[in-house]
Amino acid sequence: MPPSLFLLLADAILILHVLFVAYVVLGLFAVYAGYFLHWPWVRNRVFRVIHLCAIGYVVGQAWLGVVCPLTIWEMALRAEAGTAAYSGSFIQYWLHSLLYFRLPEWVFVVVYTLFGSLVLASWFVVKPNKRAR
Repeated sequence: MPPSLFLLLADAILILHVLFVAYVVLGLFAVYAGYFLHWPWVRNRVFRVIHLCAIGYVVGQAWLGVVCPLTIWEMALRAEAGTAAYSGSFIQYWLHSLLYFRLPEWVFVVVYTLFGSLVLASWFVVKPNKRAR
């Protein structure tokens, strides 16, 4: 496979990763905003279950010290293309900068746990609709 295809796949995974993070973060803000703005869709059970599972997965990874599979796949594809450094496009550089911070590991565990607690609390503050019959 040509290196450009590996880079394209790595960029696609990076975009997917950013979308996942955006879903988790913006989803919580939407739930609380929707509560005050009376948006009925924020009580959708499927949306809420997927949202809770998404942050639960992140918190579980943090507590277990596991690296996100999306990060592993992206880096493996970049290595296969022969470029481990981020010398690519402007969008790639900024998406990467948004996702990867240089902080001690314990900071991420605390932040993810606190954020996950807010998502869990949203189940009690903004109750999802009951299951369809």
